[in-house]
Amino acid sequence: MTSNFLPALIFMLGGLLIPFFKGRAKSVYMLMIPVVGFINLIHIPMGEHHLMGFADFNLVLLNIDRLNLVFGYIFHIIAFITVIYILNFKNNVEYVAGFFYSGAALGAVFAGDLFTFFIFWEMLTIGSVMLIWARKTKSAQAAGMRYLLVHAFGGLVLLAGIVFHFTETSSLEMTRITLGSLSSYLMFFGIGINCAWPLLHPWLTDAYPEATIGGTVFLSAFTTKTAVYALARLYPGTEMLIWIGVGMAAFPIFYAVIENDLRRVLAYSLINQVGFMVVGIGIGTELAINGACAHAFNDVLFKGLLFMSMGAVMYRTGKINATDLGGLYKSMPWTCLFCCVGAASISAFPLFSGFVSKSMVMSAAAIGSHIPGQGALVFVWLVLLFASAGVFHHAGIKIPFFAFFGHDAGHRVKEAPMNMLIAMGIAAFLCIFIGTYPKPLYDILPFPVDYHPYTISHVLTQTQLLFFSALAFTLLLMGGIYPAEQRAINVDSDWFYRKSARGLYAMLDDILNPLNAWCESMVRGAVSGVALFFKEAGSKLSLFAAVNYWLLLGYRDKRLEIKKRRLYNDILQGTLPIGIGAAVAISFILLLFMII
Repeated sequence: MTSNFLPALIFMLGGLLIPFFKGRAKSVYMLMIPVVGFINLIHIPMGEHHLMGFADFNLVLLNIDRLNLVFGYIFHIIAFITVIYILNFKNNVEYVAGFFYSGAALGAVFAGDLFTFFIFWEMLTIGSVMLIWARKTKSAQAAGMRYLLVHAFGGLVLLAGIVFHFTETSSLEMTRITLGSLSSYLMFFGIGINCAWPLLHPWLTDAYPEATIGGTVFLSAFTTKTAVYALARLYPGTEMLIWIGVGMAAFPIFYAVIENDLRRVLAYSLINQVGFMVVGIGIGTELAINGACAHAFNDVLFKGLLFMSMGAVMYRTGKINATDLGGLYKSMPWTCLFCCVGAASISAFPLFSGFVSKSMVMSAAAIGSHIPGQGALVFVWLVLLFASAGVFHHAGIKIPFFAFFGHDAGHRVKEAPMNMLIAMGIAAFLCIFIGTYPKPLYDILPFPVDYHPYTISHVLTQTQLLFFSALAFTLLLMGGIYPAEQRAINVDSDWFYRKSARGLYAMLDDILNPLNAWCESMVRGAVSGVALFFKEAGSKLSLFAAVNYWLLLGYRDKRLEIKKRRLYNDILQGTLPIGIGAAVAISFILLLFMII
């Protein structure tokens, strides 16, 4: 049996019907949407489907190949897990927005042309911002608005690039693009905003921690991973991506170490992990692309697991800052255990999922460093090694330590609800299963895999790195050198455009408002003068003379003369048609504004 039904529509249309269900029927219905979607996906044959002509464009609404199938599979899986996680929240806005957002991500990765891709790309923004606003706090409203403005700008840049690209090539095909033309750079930059490149990233660390508890899990899975897919599709082997990815992998470590909000720590950690994927895409070899896709697959699971565990802590305690937590292993042992599985996975411990994917990217960098002319990849490999140790510090140790161990904050709460535990349990099981038996994951990657992660050198190198990192953390903490957790706001690169925007607003307020007031006074004076003029008898005589002169000009044409005389009689009798009177009035006002 084959199918070619659009996966995006199952989620988006199905999500819109959720409010019509009640009670247990709603829960069953929500769980069935990703299940039906996954069954539909595995029965869609490879190739292009739903070809459609639109104006001068040939659109391909659905294209299936090995590259986007990896993302399609994990998007369905994480949607199913997240639905289980949020069943007890009873928030229809969050439910509908979550499915709309998931569907938009599926529509983007399965789009067969740039125009269709752009449409779903913009729908991602709509769904994600609703997940932020659904929390209904003042900070969430402000963060959501900033998020919307940033992504609207990114979407316009992407659209401009697509338009220029079509003008240059007469093609909207989703195929490899080489940097060089204006269109290629515009599209590259537009995708980079959603990918949270350095200096463009604050929207992520600003907005994700402000979303609803379940919304943050959704957000961690789709926007950045859709951008990773777009880069892998359009810009594989672009050297610039190597250095962008290196920056992404390195700089979040320093922010995450000093951050107090644990969900914001995970947001910085998300950027760090996406950096590994971007480096893999920039290297562009089959091993590197496979590693980037595999790590995207695994990151959705273990990052979702970590956000779910912190969401459960927040759900029970109402707290998320490290300074307000600690000792929760006594009250929430299962949540603590699942959090530790996620921490081990993101840290790439052997036998956990991160190990079998992150090592592929690092191996690709190591192999490339031996190729003549690629000596710079030695530096890349060293930075990635440093980033691996750093992520163990801020996500592998800091998150579970300060939330569940550390000082006892005195919270004595119930364990997370059963549906949350089931969702975290499924994600934890997949992290361990993939880590111990990666073959099913390797079998669905874009290129044939000839890679064995569990060699003696890989295991020993990674284990030594992790244990020395743990030792360093312990010594720093015991020596009082480790940065203390403080109730503070850390300044990021968004400080520059927030401050400059406020300064620009103040400047324009000082310049434009007085100018606007002066223009308003001039218009009012001119209108008053015109009204007074037309009230005087002299003005009527002037109008009478002007109309008669206009009539004299029409004597050469008998038909025009007849029409003008009729209009002349209407003017004298005061029965001028309303449409003509309105047109004259509008013309006069426009002329007045042009003069002023």
